[in-house]
Amino acid sequence: MKALLLTSAGHFDYVDVPDPVPGPGDVLIRVRACGICGSDIHGMDGSSGRRIPPIVMGHEAGGEIAEVGRDVAAWHPGDRVTFDSTIYCGNCRYCAAGMVNLCDNRRVLGVSCADYRCDGAFAEYIVVPERVLYRLPAEVSFVEAAMVEPLSVAAHAVSLGRVGPQTRAVVVGTGVIGLLLVQSLRAASCERIIAVDVNAERLSRALRLGATTSIRSDTVDALEQLWHATDGRGADVAFEAVGISPTVNLAIEGVRKGGTVVLVGNVAPEVAFPLQSVVTRQISLRGSTASAGEYATCIDWLARRRVDPGELISAVAPLAEGPRWFDRLRGSQGDLLKVILEP
Repeated sequence: MKALLLTSAGHFDYVDVPDPVPGPGDVLIRVRACGICGSDIHGMDGSSGRRIPPIVMGHEAGGEIAEVGRDVAAWHPGDRVTFDSTIYCGNCRYCAAGMVNLCDNRRVLGVSCADYRCDGAFAEYIVVPERVLYRLPAEVSFVEAAMVEPLSVAAHAVSLGRVGPQTRAVVVGTGVIGLLLVQSLRAASCERIIAVDVNAERLSRALRLGATTSIRSDTVDALEQLWHATDGRGADVAFEAVGISPTVNLAIEGVRKGGTVVLVGNVAPEVAFPLQSVVTRQISLRGSTASAGEYATCIDWLARRRVDPGELISAVAPLAEGPRWFDRLRGSQGDLLKVILEP
């Protein structure tokens, strides 16, 4: 089969690789669409240590079942599916508690690191365990299915923020995940959503997708404007979707006493943050990773058009053109959001 293979740091080749073979509890999926994730862009140069070449990346995908393992009874060739990017064991204490994103034996599709190597979906076919499959309704296209994984990341983060209709929420960073956070907040009935970014076009998108206020942080005092937008009280919850010190600090200082900051972005491995402010104002910091059962909800949101992925998809292109799109995304100044590749 053809695959987009990261052969060395920052370099891809569109090559023939062996066809994957499903085990007894696995399914073979013909990949119809796979999105390029920000973590793929940050990891392709080898700096993250989670994309060690050679590796077939890609974990945001949809397709149709081509073959099932001998022990698989609930799925059949031709079924339209998407799948969790986390390959969880289903047996450890975290899986038993429903926290599959924290599985002791967790592997992530399209990731190769010191502990494991797991080829992903930038290929014609991929094998996954049947336990991570989700059925796609007719209302959700394969291209839209490639948005389920990033949407589930946003939905999981929102679940950690305990959001309700009266919640005053702020989203710091309106890239793909930030814009999906805005839509997830809206789908969760949050009525006051403040979006913060340096990019005017992305802030315009945030307003179209459900934000009630936008703050361009490179032209105004963002913290002052944030407090003004929350009637001088601060937000109840902030979602940080960048992962660098200035934005983490803004999220922390922008919430009220006793507020919550959900950390989603992770560009920098370490950040400085105002410890005294967190302690003396009793701020809750919550890290959020991947998702833990939100796929079904996200598929339903897409099917019922409660979330609009179209605003976030910049291009749909053949998988063979993947190297060019990776280069464009790596050099982008914010003009590109999500690119979907089709094998």
